[in-house]
Amino acid sequence: MLGNTHIVGGITASLAFAQISNENPLILLGAGIVGALLPDICHGGSKMGRTFPISSKIVNKLFGHRSFTHSLLFLFCIAVLMNAFVPYKAFTIGLLLGMVSHFILDMGTRQGIKLFFPINFKVRFPLTIKTGGKVEKYIFAGLCLLSLYFGFEIIIGIVNIT
Repeated sequence: MLGNTHIVGGITASLAFAQISNENPLILLGAGIVGALLPDICHGGSKMGRTFPISSKIVNKLFGHRSFTHSLLFLFCIAVLMNAFVPYKAFTIGLLLGMVSHFILDMGTRQGIKLFFPINFKVRFPLTIKTGGKVEKYIFAGLCLLSLYFGFEIIIGIVNIT
């Protein structure tokens, strides 16, 4: 999936979770966007790879693309680090939600992901799409609509409280 689709996926996941939690939706949202981009630190051409080129090259040399940074092990490591060093629960939850949305979206591509890294086994859905293809544009549009819906629900909830 392309970076923009991952961003909207992270937004959608964060706003959906905000519907059922008491966490700050703005913190969830910001962290969800970061989390949705973080797994692609292993790819030099990604938004994260271009922002942190040295880290991206190191991670890619060590693990390659769509392996460690797209795994449950990476998700667990980030969760442990966040719980140890970041006092804001909403940020940790948002970051992890964004990462999970990234994993799910990439499992819908032909390349799949190594979800159970270090086991060399790729996980992907039975029906896959081409990254950047026409179907991804429909997925992007659907996620945008869901984000608008969940965002509207949050705004209405805030207005009703005041």
